[in-house]
Amino acid sequence: MSHSIDHEKIKRWRLILGAAAENKLKPYYPTELLDEEARLMDEALAAIYDDSADAAGISAGASGGRSGRSAGLGPSSPKLTKWLGDIRTFFPPDIVSVIQSDAIERKGLKQLLFEPELLSQVKPDIHMVAMLMSLKGKIPEQTKETARQLVATVVEEIMKRLSNNLQRAVTGALNRRQHSPLPSVTGLDWLTTIRKNLKFYDQDRKLLLPEKVYFYDRARRSKEWTVILDIDQSGSMANSVIYASIIGAIFASMPALDTKVVAFDTEVVDLSEQCAEDPVDMLFGIQLGGGTDINRSIAYCEPFVTEPRKTIFILISDLYEGGNRTEMIQRLTQMHEAGVKVICLLALSDQGVPSYDDLVAKKLAALGIPCFGCSPDRLPQLIEGALKGHDLMTLAEQTKGSPS
Repeated sequence: MSHSIDHEKIKRWRLILGAAAENKLKPYYPTELLDEEARLMDEALAAIYDDSADAAGISAGASGGRSGRSAGLGPSSPKLTKWLGDIRTFFPPDIVSVIQSDAIERKGLKQLLFEPELLSQVKPDIHMVAMLMSLKGKIPEQTKETARQLVATVVEEIMKRLSNNLQRAVTGALNRRQHSPLPSVTGLDWLTTIRKNLKFYDQDRKLLLPEKVYFYDRARRSKEWTVILDIDQSGSMANSVIYASIIGAIFASMPALDTKVVAFDTEVVDLSEQCAEDPVDMLFGIQLGGGTDINRSIAYCEPFVTEPRKTIFILISDLYEGGNRTEMIQRLTQMHEAGVKVICLLALSDQGVPSYDDLVAKKLAALGIPCFGCSPDRLPQLIEGALKGHDLMTLAEQTKGSPS
């Protein structure tokens, strides 16, 4: 066999395919395929992805006599704790998140979330927050504080990631619309000052002698715009719910915005107060799952629209309507025609657009209401453009690319 075979590639294939493929791969690299560290990685993967394990998916440990992957997480806390430590040691953070999620879904390891000493070893990420939200009514008392700390860590990370850009987008869009009589060198509007004072140019001295100097207004007017986030809390929208709720909390911290945050399934929950006070409490107030009545939620939000042309209404939903679909489209159309900047985000997530009602999305898009998926990092661009009065359909294309 040629010595040009890449050992690292063979090792990766061995880790992907498991122990059952070892004999088939050996002819390509006759020496030991896996070193000690790779063996530990293989055991960590086998604990989750070994389909030949027992029906419950949790075996007591490795068994040397089996040909396939045979490691298991075992029922004991020490074994799970070691496994959590192993995957965090051997895999990058994004892969750890996937493996942890698979551990819960494929192996039913709810004890990861129900024992404080285990939960404290879990890598905090948005998938774990979604899992905790869906199970919050079943989390035992002794684990609640650890669960809250995990959620708080993720909320803080997302806030740090998004807050500055969102605040910069909002203040940048609003503060350049009016001028202030208060002098500020950093806020001097050179172009306006020159343009409005050209008639005072002194030809002899070659100087512009402005009669009035213009400055940008850095003071944010209170409640200049209304932003309404109407969030579908059905189970398929879990990541979008988390991002939208945290973004709502960021908006609520800005004096220039009157922020309303509403979550819905077949019932409607107004989270505006919790959003302004504690986003962690707000997340624990959300109930993932259940049916969907989008029309009812829009009806609830309509009284928040007092100045249509100073209102942004963001519906975050896959548009699968369990209520009155015709009336839902009619309400959104009436908002749009009144001057409200209506946007439908089929997903607010880093994971792309999930399944959505294509027929409804196309109908709304034909009416001038953009329907598209947006990553949280691109949202500031969208909000800034909307506040500046840019065309929403164009913004949708620039922000993510509309599927409609």
